[in-house]
Amino acid sequence: MADIGITSGPAVGSAATTKDGALDGTGGDSAGVKSARRAVELLEAFGSNHSWLSLTDLHHLTGFPRSSLHGLLRTLRDVGWIESDDAGTRFRLGVKALICGTAYLDRDPVMPYATEALEKIRDQIGYTCHFARLNGPDIVYLQTRESRTSAHLVSRVGRTLPAHATALGKVLLAELADDELTGVLPKHLTALTDLTITDREALRSELAFIRERGYSTERGQSSPNLACVAAVVPYRIPGTDAMSCSMPGERVTDAELQRVGALLRDVAEDLSQQLRRAGIR
Repeated sequence: MADIGITSGPAVGSAATTKDGALDGTGGDSAGVKSARRAVELLEAFGSNHSWLSLTDLHHLTGFPRSSLHGLLRTLRDVGWIESDDAGTRFRLGVKALICGTAYLDRDPVMPYATEALEKIRDQIGYTCHFARLNGPDIVYLQTRESRTSAHLVSRVGRTLPAHATALGKVLLAELADDELTGVLPKHLTALTDLTITDREALRSELAFIRERGYSTERGQSSPNLACVAAVVPYRIPGTDAMSCSMPGERVTDAELQRVGALLRDVAEDLSQQLRRAGIR
């Protein structure tokens, strides 16, 4: 494998800890913390892109000096978090990233219950169903069960989308108080399609309606010709997880969205009760 030009990467320090091993919040060695933060931001840049990235690409995406990128790339490649092409000039996420992501799902006690609930609602109504979690201003898909007739309506596990642009995200944003919502939403609401809500007051108005109805809907706001219905799984307060059903937007009626919303709300409530009985919070 070709070399990328640096014999060793920068040292990565660790944050200071208390006697019992807990982080004390002081930040530890500033150089080490800066290097660690850059490594994480670099991995996030890879995670947000689906193609090979060159040093120049990464410089433009992160703004990091090329000299720092050389060391970080070599270190991450050597430990398996990224991989390079044969020339050593282009990079992408490596298998360690998959292993770490899978470990997150494997250790989450919610997932077996959520998977069973997704299969139940999918088999009952026939649509592709998803389970997702709020993560800052975004939602991340944790599980998907494909429709047996519309396999193209699939969101990959681990995919993230802006919460304000999705039914899943909006039903979770509706769980937040106004001050919490202000802290979570980005300064500018990105439009994924021409129908995405990008006005804050319009979004707040819709969230108020979602709270009253108990589920959210959207047509073409996250993806053209796609409709979605979502309901929160209220085993936590505020809710952090939600379930959704996706369907072809050009064929589904308002009455069907309402029917699916009511069913999904009931299944989400049943799932919440299961989780609470199991002591999962």
